[in-house]
Amino acid sequence: MMWDELKKLRNIGVIAHIDAGKTTVSERILYYAGKTYKMGEVHEGTAVMDYLEEEQKRGITITSAATRFPWKGAEINLIDTPGHIDFTAEVERSLRVLDGALMVFDGSEGVQAQSETVWRQGQKYGVPCLCFINKMDKVGADFEMSVDSIREKLVANPLVLQLPIGAADSFTGIIDLVKMHAVIFDLNKLGASFEEIEIPEKYRGRAEQARHTMLEHAAEHDEEMMDKYVHDKPIDEELIHRAIRKGTIANKLHPVFCGSALQYIGVQRLLDGVVAYLPSPLERPAIVAHTPGDEEKKITVKCDPEASLVALAFKIVSEPHGDLNFIRIYQGTLKSGSRVLNVTRDKKENITRLFEMHANERKILEEAHAGDIVAVVGPKHTITGDTLSDPKHPVLLASITFPQTVISMSIEPRTSADRNKLGEALADLRREDPTFESKVDHETGQMVISGMGELHLEILQHKLLKEKGLDIKVGRPRVAYKEAITKPAESEGKFVRQSGGRGQYGHVILRAEPMLGEDGHWSRDIEFVNEAGGDRVPREFVGAVEKGVEDAMGTGVLAGYPVMGVKVTLIDGSYHTVDSSDIAFEQAATIAVKAALEKAGPVLLEPVMKVEVVVPEANFGVVQSSLLAKRGFITDCRIHGKIRTIDAKVPLSEMFGYSSEIRSATAGRGTFTMEPCSYEKVPEQIAEQVISL
Repeated sequence: MMWDELKKLRNIGVIAHIDAGKTTVSERILYYAGKTYKMGEVHEGTAVMDYLEEEQKRGITITSAATRFPWKGAEINLIDTPGHIDFTAEVERSLRVLDGALMVFDGSEGVQAQSETVWRQGQKYGVPCLCFINKMDKVGADFEMSVDSIREKLVANPLVLQLPIGAADSFTGIIDLVKMHAVIFDLNKLGASFEEIEIPEKYRGRAEQARHTMLEHAAEHDEEMMDKYVHDKPIDEELIHRAIRKGTIANKLHPVFCGSALQYIGVQRLLDGVVAYLPSPLERPAIVAHTPGDEEKKITVKCDPEASLVALAFKIVSEPHGDLNFIRIYQGTLKSGSRVLNVTRDKKENITRLFEMHANERKILEEAHAGDIVAVVGPKHTITGDTLSDPKHPVLLASITFPQTVISMSIEPRTSADRNKLGEALADLRREDPTFESKVDHETGQMVISGMGELHLEILQHKLLKEKGLDIKVGRPRVAYKEAITKPAESEGKFVRQSGGRGQYGHVILRAEPMLGEDGHWSRDIEFVNEAGGDRVPREFVGAVEKGVEDAMGTGVLAGYPVMGVKVTLIDGSYHTVDSSDIAFEQAATIAVKAALEKAGPVLLEPVMKVEVVVPEANFGVVQSSLLAKRGFITDCRIHGKIRTIDAKVPLSEMFGYSSEIRSATAGRGTFTMEPCSYEKVPEQIAEQVISL
């Protein structure tokens, strides 16, 4: 790929709260770009990007779909991501490899609960973002409210580049504040043709004021434009675009577009914005990686097709003939039939085929270059987050971190013949989905699967049935409780065995103390610190002590749940020159940790969810009372027309089956979304019930 082509490449994702119209935006984009000849519709189950049976049945996106298309001289790689929080891993791994994002908002709702989550995920990776206020044709659509919510709730810097002409039923087009004209779309031609006209008189004053504000904020990012703005000189279009582009790429401006994807209004102008303001791979900051085994030895990875290969596997799809690995190439060139090194696992991998993806269709490639997002077949050991590089120049990129699971349930095959197949099927699902876990409960002998929510587990269960042909029985969903401590405690652990020959000797003294975050909640991590001198516990045994601590934290002392938010310090110990071994110190550490946890005021913690409920005004009282009865704490309540939005924090254990409950309470008109928020102490009475189970 030549450098000019790289400058014209855009790797973007569409992200949003569930039901903001994300997939409809993607479908319109593909149609206008000439990639599809018939407009797919989510509500009809014909969306190209929602190609899985479950997605079409439910009208939601479950897995991120990738495609590539041209637009006005540029090449765009587009990933449509899920909005449902249960599939947060799909958003996380997509944003990790993208250079820019389109954030879609519902014009009648503004920023919603999961809008905040996906926005935070984007900001974590420094992804520049354009905002599209969609559904301006919907009853209750309010452009100003939506922009204000972006500014206040996301602490962003929205730069309004368009104004809507009308709202709800009267929404007919947009006002372009850069060109200062109105655009009316021909709905009979699916918005493919439009007319540019003078700004209607009733909108002129508002448009001039909005343009003045837009120029003022854009000028802050370009000296030449600032000079012209201050001295009241005319500012040409090219200069405005340049200033906005600089501010957007620096993640200091977030240009705002508006329209209605369903009514075919505004999508082409949004695509123009992608090309004009979002960065090419060359304009993203160089990535700092390191040498395998030495994090101090930093290596700069630049978007250079001629340098040695560095790529990141960000998604695995299990197929009957082998895994399909989605990768982002950050540096170098990858050829079909080549051999690469999986640096994370220190394994050589073969790249037998290379594909450019279009949802579930694929086009064979001979080679791909820095900046490209492609799919490959061949690797046997690669999983999400692994780095692939040139075997002669190994480089390790930072992996992708995923949230912990919050819900689990037991599963078992109905026939013994399916038992072996189940193990293989679960291994496939684990490779595909980093937020899915499966393990055998040693006390009951049951297989337990864990995920991010009820819907997540339901979809996984469906995959086992439909894709893997396994008929399984499932238990009731269970909450992933944790244990923590409330005060510091010290304890001693001794492991001594004499059996005639060489014995075993390990002796440690540990201090355990609670580890709280700035918000006062327990940290999700376990920290280990060594303060014992080498004359007390030799350095070669410290690793074994740490492993013993980790193992002991896997099961707490109250009800056997994993422990979180504890800092363990090795403060003293002793050893035997002949009898001491790794196993002895590992066992001693486990004994000491269990004793320390007993003395440190152990408590049971439960996952608390951030819940957003949208209900008609008439049902507000019933729904609010129901949330309070579920031990919920209401944090905010907003009125928008005849609709109430309630923000609350509710323990996950109280939310099972809430979807059918809210449907019956509101005659099907109420909706809710929830996402993990924090772990909090379980009230004593309820803790006793959980522990006794």
